[in-house]
Amino acid sequence: MTPPYSRLFASWFFGTLAIASLIFIPRGTIHYWQGWAWVAVFAIATSAYTMYLVRFDPALLNRRMDAGIAREKETAQKKIVSLLYFAFLALIVLPPLDRRFGWSYVPWFISLAGDALTGLSFYVFYLVAKVNSYAASTIRVEEGQTVVSTGVYALVRHPMYLGAIFLVIGTPIALGSWWALLAAPLAVASLYLRILNEEEVLSRELAGYAEYRQRVRYRLIPHIW
Repeated sequence: MTPPYSRLFASWFFGTLAIASLIFIPRGTIHYWQGWAWVAVFAIATSAYTMYLVRFDPALLNRRMDAGIAREKETAQKKIVSLLYFAFLALIVLPPLDRRFGWSYVPWFISLAGDALTGLSFYVFYLVAKVNSYAASTIRVEEGQTVVSTGVYALVRHPMYLGAIFLVIGTPIALGSWWALLAAPLAVASLYLRILNEEEVLSRELAGYAEYRQRVRYRLIPHIW
């Protein structure tokens, strides 16, 4: 069942407002074009992704909205997701502080490239949604779930996290900070730990996943890992 449109709009609006607050309050001014550009890209991308799910896969939309630390079943994942949230918070808050105090300088065209990476991350999320209706926000195996090996899953086993890496790298440079990139390894390390634990769960509970791991060798980046 698709959540009511009022709930979807409220979630999108207040989520965007919260992220904008995390950007503009540390900046100390609304005169921050990098912040406005990134928030615009993020808001448009999230709304487009949500509307796609509303129309074509409301079940996946419900799975994506059922998110949070408390929703994770694995104890290890509760800790990993907490670390991931902290890393993403740093990626959002540090750039406006950098701009406020002048710690580093990012050329405008690099910031726009960061916006492009942010948009690309949501395009990858869309490619995942096209083929995998069970790409939930939490790690779980549901009744009737089968292994997906088509589309982007024919290239890597965890394409959703590949999209997340584009977001992790794109966000700080879009917001005009080199120093904030120091938080990126923490986010990537969190994703690494999440993938390892997720594969343990899927190999144990999802029929055919062990064979899929043998067919598709790379977890995240083709020909690397």
